[in-house]
Amino acid sequence: MTAGSGDGRLRPSPDQPTPDGDRRSRRTPDGRRTRRRTVPLRARLRRDWPLLLMAAPAALLLLVFHYLPTLGNVIAFQDYNPWVGDNAFEAFVYSEWIGFGNFETLFRDPAFWDAVVNTLTITAFQLVFFFPLPILLAILLHSILSTRVRGFIQSVVYLPHFFSWVLVVTFFMQMLGGAGLLAQRMRDAGLDPLNVMGNPDTFIVLVTAEAVWKDIGWGAIIFLAALSAIDQNLYEAAAADGAGRWRRLWHITLPGLRPVIVLLLILRLGDALTVGFEQFILQREAVGRQAAEVLDTYVYYQAIIPQQWGMGAAAGLFKGIIGLVLIIAANKFAHRLGEQGVYSR
Repeated sequence: MTAGSGDGRLRPSPDQPTPDGDRRSRRTPDGRRTRRRTVPLRARLRRDWPLLLMAAPAALLLLVFHYLPTLGNVIAFQDYNPWVGDNAFEAFVYSEWIGFGNFETLFRDPAFWDAVVNTLTITAFQLVFFFPLPILLAILLHSILSTRVRGFIQSVVYLPHFFSWVLVVTFFMQMLGGAGLLAQRMRDAGLDPLNVMGNPDTFIVLVTAEAVWKDIGWGAIIFLAALSAIDQNLYEAAAADGAGRWRRLWHITLPGLRPVIVLLLILRLGDALTVGFEQFILQREAVGRQAAEVLDTYVYYQAIIPQQWGMGAAAGLFKGIIGLVLIIAANKFAHRLGEQGVYSR
């Protein structure tokens, strides 16, 4: 049915379904608008089955390798022994429950807190000196007019991301190690050679430089996508009004990138206790445990090798809870700044 309007046109009644099965919103007695349920579930499944079919492998991958393994966190509260039963389920059932005993052992270990401090220090250092660099690289690449030159530079800076950490550390060793190119040139000049790879005082700078060389190009991809979504008419209008390059950058480019920057910053804070494993375990012996021990290597040496599975699960659960708290807190702060963050309110 239809109802008349002040301009003489006919409008659909609030209860009349639209062609796709949707129903118009209705106004409640207290003035609020409510939207009634739209297309039935069976009709939506019949309509969206190709999309659901394409998403099914990714959903199955998440279920098998991410969600189901979270059930294993129960061993953080057990003196887990995988040899108790004939299978993993019986090992869960028959292992002794010790409550928060693993957490007490973990928190009383000074080496654990040294690893946490090292991890947070490296994360803070990389947030300041690494996180902004992909943004700057994306802005520079976006400003290159020649698509051929831009494509060549992108290929060069993307390539190290596909190298393994073994290859990256080997490359830096050949350049900055005690027998590397830099040390040899210093010996030829009559100077005392530097062994950057074995210096614990500069280790945090070294691992950040390695991460920059390996991942700066890959990290710029998402910022390049965000830059391509900015309306070019804004730049033309600003240039017509007399805005220079820096004013266009400040008032158009950076505001256009701000939602992506906030989102990635929140996600990075969620991984504050995860700075990597291979990169640090490969260089741990060269600089010593005090400089290179992070939470992941601590779990490997103190839980995996001695088969203290419960303590390792407790460390992983601790890391996950801290990451969740940081994401929620950072997301609420983003809402206060007017950004959507990871999820909207």
